[in-house]
Amino acid sequence: MQPRRERSWELSIGPDTVRLFIEKANAISAAVNEDYVDGGEHEVELDGDTRDNHHHDGLAEEKSENLLTRELRALINDLNVDEASELVALMWIGRGDYDASEWADALNEARQRDNRHTAKYLLGMPMLGDWLEEGLQAIGA
Repeated sequence: MQPRRERSWELSIGPDTVRLFIEKANAISAAVNEDYVDGGEHEVELDGDTRDNHHHDGLAEEKSENLLTRELRALINDLNVDEASELVALMWIGRGDYDASEWADALNEARQRDNRHTAKYLLGMPMLGDWLEEGLQAIGA
């Protein structure tokens, strides 16, 4: 059996900053009504027999964002290109799109994205906090 090699990750974004984002994302997720299934269509009874379908779209659903969502959006928008790319790569690793050993590939792919839309992209993830946490754990940060 080979000894486990420790990988030193040099992140531009501090793990404590990512943990702050995790806390805020989890608080936002907790505020989403648990009656809704992510991405599912739901009938809403309006009046008597009149019904309307409602599509739930993750964390970014609310037209009038609450203070916590606006705060997290502003924090993500304040990240520089490297930090934003690392945050997206961490989420992808946590979600299982990439393995921790594929960090360089995930980071390169994230850098090729349009970083002006990073907040919108990440806030559209209903399990953002969980995936960021799993990404941090995967790289040992």
